[in-house]
Amino acid sequence: MSETITLVPGALSLDTLRSIYRGRPALTLDPAAYPRMERSRALIDKIAGGDEAVYGVNTGFGKLAHTHIAASDLEKLQRNLILSHATGVGAPLADGVVRLILVIKAVSLAVGASGVRPALVDALLKLYEADVLPVVPGKGSVGASGDLAPLAHLCGVLLGIGHVRVQGKTLPAEEGLRIAGLPVFDLKAKEGLALINGTQVSTGLALAGLFEIERTFKAALVAGSLSVEAVMGSHRPFDARISALRGQPGQIAVAAAFREVLAGSELNASHQGPDCHRVQDPYSLRCQPQVMGAVLDQMRQAARTLVIEANGVTDNPLVLVDTGEVLSGGNFHAEPVAMAADQLAIAASEIGALAERRIAMLIDTTISGLPPFLVAEPGLNSGFMIAHVTAAALASENKTLAHPASVDSLPTSANQEDHVSMATFAARRLGDIAGNVADIVGIELLAAIQGLEFHRPLKTTERLEQAIATIRAQVPRYEVDRYFAPDLAAIGALVRDGSLDHLMPVSLETAQ
Repeated sequence: MSETITLVPGALSLDTLRSIYRGRPALTLDPAAYPRMERSRALIDKIAGGDEAVYGVNTGFGKLAHTHIAASDLEKLQRNLILSHATGVGAPLADGVVRLILVIKAVSLAVGASGVRPALVDALLKLYEADVLPVVPGKGSVGASGDLAPLAHLCGVLLGIGHVRVQGKTLPAEEGLRIAGLPVFDLKAKEGLALINGTQVSTGLALAGLFEIERTFKAALVAGSLSVEAVMGSHRPFDARISALRGQPGQIAVAAAFREVLAGSELNASHQGPDCHRVQDPYSLRCQPQVMGAVLDQMRQAARTLVIEANGVTDNPLVLVDTGEVLSGGNFHAEPVAMAADQLAIAASEIGALAERRIAMLIDTTISGLPPFLVAEPGLNSGFMIAHVTAAALASENKTLAHPASVDSLPTSANQEDHVSMATFAARRLGDIAGNVADIVGIELLAAIQGLEFHRPLKTTERLEQAIATIRAQVPRYEVDRYFAPDLAAIGALVRDGSLDHLMPVSLETAQ
């Protein structure tokens, strides 16, 4: 995106979030956000200078909330909070995820209900602009009381604590601040708590998972269309009247997409008429609108939840500038994100489960009518036999990964935080599931094209021929057994990079 996107607190769109994850569009914060942030900060300064104990401003945290902190120690309190909470472990989060977190965190604070100085919000956006990305370990949050540990690593960089990644190199935080043209910050009352409270890490991870699953979904529809053509399957299950009678919106949209992509097929025309033996195809072909439509509905619902969360204020306590109140509550509890991530995990796993069944069908000559294992001279050549085993292994792995994380809870903070969401893991495992599905769908794409080419010189539709040409530019036809792993790596990368996205006319955007 070449235009500068204006970030209006509370009005981030799914398209903007996708753009931030996929690339690094220029961003600017709506000037109207600054007066409210300044009023919010002024209220906190007033409270910090008084004698009344207000949680998060002049008290300890969690189980230590009853401990009053002297005014002279408030800045030390905020620094100690960042230091003590930066306890993350594991591999760092990917750059696209960190970009999302930086922006979502900044926009949440810019609503003006958190009491931080505008300069801190500007600094987070400056890190994004300079492509100086905090190194954030991926493990260590239970998704309640905010994503405390990972956000401490993210925002600790502003204090010169930790490390950043710049053009692939890991540097000390202070050097990153210098590159971004930022000072080392000293935090004022409540600012450390506002920075590390909130659901931005779990939300960013869930959005990243959504965007990866979105690509595998579109590629799976292309693969499913090619499989229909490869076995000369019927187009009748995609008739609009069938889906209209059920009324499920995702099913209606997916059936329409299949009709559009499959229209005008020479292959389909070649086997129409009274001699056609295709009465009812296997469910993995015939029920694609029903299954993939349900997946689409779940993706759209999850997207709605995540867009709302990305626009929300999820730290604690909250500063109400209009009434002068500071309210303690529980917006940091990430249960909505956890459940949305569980929805996505189940939906994505079903994409892979259905694709694996179509691969099994394609290699089974008794069902597909194609040569066994899709190769000439079967027996001498094993063809796609073990590629299907790989797909089965990945589909089976997803069954375990898709177990709902939100049904788990482990009390923390001496039982003060006695129910947690596990949203951060729920969202993080979406990357593994999406990766598995991309490889399964990639195998189906190769298998379906291999089968379809046995029907040459007949052609399929213009769009599917485009898909074939795109794939064949990366992976040649499988004539005899060869080292297969590079082919699977290449087709998996093609699914992940969205090369087939434009061929499938279906979108999540109604989720807004």
